[in-house]
Amino acid sequence: MTTTTRHLPAEQRRAATIETVVELAASQNPGDITTTAIAGHMNLTQGALFRHFPTKEAIWKAVMEWVAERLLARIDGAAADQDSPLATLRAIFMSHTEFVADHPGVPRMLFGELQRAESTPAKRIARTLIQHYGERLQRLIEQGKACGELPDSLDNEAAITLFIGTIQGLVMQSLLAGDVQRIHREAAGVFAIYERGIRAGIETETQA
Repeated sequence: MTTTTRHLPAEQRRAATIETVVELAASQNPGDITTTAIAGHMNLTQGALFRHFPTKEAIWKAVMEWVAERLLARIDGAAADQDSPLATLRAIFMSHTEFVADHPGVPRMLFGELQRAESTPAKRIARTLIQHYGERLQRLIEQGKACGELPDSLDNEAAITLFIGTIQGLVMQSLLAGDVQRIHREAAGVFAIYERGIRAGIETETQA
């Protein structure tokens, strides 16, 4: 951060703080990020930081709100121009992986919050994000069944769990390899396997 960070208006300062946390989380354990580190990265004192966020928990809540808003907006935008449920599922999958490649700190923070034993505002937002994401997938799967792209016998909950879990697996492999762009290179091939799995049985049902 440059010294101009010191003189930003309140809303811009809050936005800059969120961006700083996401940036720091890309290279270290989010649980180890301190308000001292955040303030130092922004060239601020902790006092200046706490004028906009009264506690570290308030910072984390704002970051999770940012993540939820941006991720859902990204996948909704990707879904808007598609002409079939399966094409929409693929667009969402690819858009989500692109979002992670752009913000590698985000999955670290989501995993960290969801693993916490206690209930926090940030954890509740993370859970709500997963819920809203699942609701979007549920609607698409039902639409896919209605138009004949997906078999009526498909287990919706299992398909949703596998969709989200497949992305999480790609993310983990990329983080473990220290190569976040790996998720870009492998996403299309991995989704093709997922698609074949959820379409299994469609020919049998069509013939019947």
